[in-house]
Amino acid sequence: MEFKIYQADAFTHHLFGGNPAAVVPLEKWPDDGLMQNIAAENNLAETAFYVKNNEHFQIRWFTPNTEVDLCGHATLAAAFVLFNFEGFSGNEIIFASRSGELKVTRQNDLLTLDFPGDDLNEIEIFQELLNGFNNRPIKVLKGKTDYMLVFENEKQVATLSPDFKEVAKLKARGVIATAKGDEVDFVSRFFAPQCGIDEDPVTGSAHTSLAPYWSKILNKTEMNAIQISKRKGFLNCRISGNRVLISGKAKLYLEGKIIIE
Repeated sequence: MEFKIYQADAFTHHLFGGNPAAVVPLEKWPDDGLMQNIAAENNLAETAFYVKNNEHFQIRWFTPNTEVDLCGHATLAAAFVLFNFEGFSGNEIIFASRSGELKVTRQNDLLTLDFPGDDLNEIEIFQELLNGFNNRPIKVLKGKTDYMLVFENEKQVATLSPDFKEVAKLKARGVIATAKGDEVDFVSRFFAPQCGIDEDPVTGSAHTSLAPYWSKILNKTEMNAIQISKRKGFLNCRISGNRVLISGKAKLYLEGKIIIE
């Protein structure tokens, strides 16, 4: 049994930046356990698998230890592969997913994800959350899958040193840390030891929470953002009704073959 595999860096202008994702094109779905094993072997934050279904595509995402409902950077990587290496000739790809219909459009080398916006509610700051972080947030919100910690400034986000054992105890996919940016509209980091990813380099799906929040705070519908991980990710976010349009670029790192004897 053989499968094609690509690896691309998403939300970056250059190789070795952004967030690496594996992309595996399929003709039909294999056993879930096999896909999970492939994702674990890849040992990247996400591996995206897709199957063509008429003119659309079905997509699924796996971390090294679990399947997730939504992943931005691996969707961007999958669209990048389809547009540039798998012969897709249009300028819009529609993916069917566990989070509904997801569209990706291209304009030259800029790709734009069309994702559903998150519903956020402010909650009281609680001790179990504070146990995981060395800086105290000024506000905490809870979305569908993540906690979002808002800090006073970019420096506080940059100097966070999480206790991942404590963060992993939280009942959530992960924790977003954010603040108003010094040179862009907002910055963020994302921690998800619950999913096998201590710190994700760039998290497209987190911006479905970040963009609606900062849009209200800044009174803007279009914003530039940087995820200030070691690899850094550069994103443009635009609010369109209850959708969030997240734009970025990608670079190919690897093209190969998975061989399962």
